[in-house]
Amino acid sequence: MASKPIGQPPSDLEGIAAQENSLIFRSFTSDTAFAVGMHIRNRLLAIASKPAVINVSFTNPNQLLFHACSRPGTGPDNDNWVAMKRKTVLRWGCSSYLMNKKFGGNEQLFAETYALGPQAEEYAIYGGGVPVRVEGVEGIVAVVVVSGLAHEDDHMVIIEAMEDCIREMKKSEGFSTEST
Repeated sequence: MASKPIGQPPSDLEGIAAQENSLIFRSFTSDTAFAVGMHIRNRLLAIASKPAVINVSFTNPNQLLFHACSRPGTGPDNDNWVAMKRKTVLRWGCSSYLMNKKFGGNEQLFAETYALGPQAEEYAIYGGGVPVRVEGVEGIVAVVVVSGLAHEDDHMVIIEAMEDCIREMKKSEGFSTEST
């Protein structure tokens, strides 16, 4: 049975935000991060010939939870993109894809709007960085990043993996995302 291709993301800001806001975990631990990371890696192995880096980390700067390549062939630039996408998610609390659509991909307008000056090069407004939210916690607790595919695919493979993992957690006792 062939794997289905990566879906298309919403193109409007409201649709992107609604999709992101629907992804609420009941809890998020290193086990959850590993499950999300492996889900993404296995999916990419099945459908993508291009290599990609998958990175999951808590929002504090020193706690990497998962880092892997989908195939041989990634390079240092992939990790630079991971860092820039992650920094975008941490600063604005939304996906790097949402920021791309908000500014129509115009990096200069993005930099001018936030008066970033030379620091603009530290951020990436391309899809592939997604925040992790947990029920009852204000703000984001982790960031999932993929770098290596078309930026829409980087974004959607994360979204689909998070949706699948949340759905699987709902089925497992003790991991329900339903309020009790």
